[in-house]
Amino acid sequence: MNLQREIEKAIHFSVTQIEPLSGGCVGQVYRVSVRNGPDVVAKLALEESAMLDREGYMLTFLSNNSDLPVPEVLYCSKKLLLLSFIPGESRFSKQAEEHAAELLAALHMNRGPAFGLDQDTLIGGLQQPNPWTTSWVEFFGRNRLMFMATEGMRMQRLPRTIYDRIELFCEQLDSWLEEPDYPALIHGDAWTANILADNGRISGFIDPAIYYADPEIELAFTTLFGTFGDAFLGRYQETMPLKPGFFEERCDIYNLYPLLVHVRLFGGSYVQSVDATLRRFGF
Repeated sequence: MNLQREIEKAIHFSVTQIEPLSGGCVGQVYRVSVRNGPDVVAKLALEESAMLDREGYMLTFLSNNSDLPVPEVLYCSKKLLLLSFIPGESRFSKQAEEHAAELLAALHMNRGPAFGLDQDTLIGGLQQPNPWTTSWVEFFGRNRLMFMATEGMRMQRLPRTIYDRIELFCEQLDSWLEEPDYPALIHGDAWTANILADNGRISGFIDPAIYYADPEIELAFTTLFGTFGDAFLGRYQETMPLKPGFFEERCDIYNLYPLLVHVRLFGGSYVQSVDATLRRFGF
């Protein structure tokens, strides 16, 4: 693919410069300067199996169904995705953390008809099944933990013994998880590299993995790799107070899912992290 020619054909502007950006699980990412127009971000698929059109779908869905700041989709196909450029860095002041909390709390007020979505999405380039399900506990156990554990075992990165323990754990999830008040729209992959801040404000959320869920799974993920701290959680709870037991139990349970995603992608020490969480809950 001649990237410059494809971009010019899609946006009808002359490209003056293309420079690589960091990031991108399934493709290369570029900042594109065009004559007489704002800069553009171009994502180019590296693999035949890449589905950049799903990322375009998710960003458009967020734009149409929430006020979360996301890049505008300028062009979308399986192999090429063109987005508006959002300035900012993945470094957050106290004010930026509080703004992120306000934005995510507002996002989580968007209610869905059930848990899931009208089509499957992606997380880190991996399939994320979203069949409409009336029970969150069932959805989380079957379509998040067991699905990704199966993928990890298929790639020979998750031992069968740990898979069997996850299966037993999922059979008893209702001992720790309750059905949330409603299915809430979530970004789904809200960690440091997928959030941009500029001048103390959040300028954009990128690379979503959307579906309707218990919003606590989103909050849990922000704690896993230290994305946000007390300023974020304090401001979030001013709008949407957390029920007792989140920090003590449910946070670790929900973080099993991103840990299993990392097991599927990388294996290694993430397997030990899954093992430690299972042992903590007696499995």
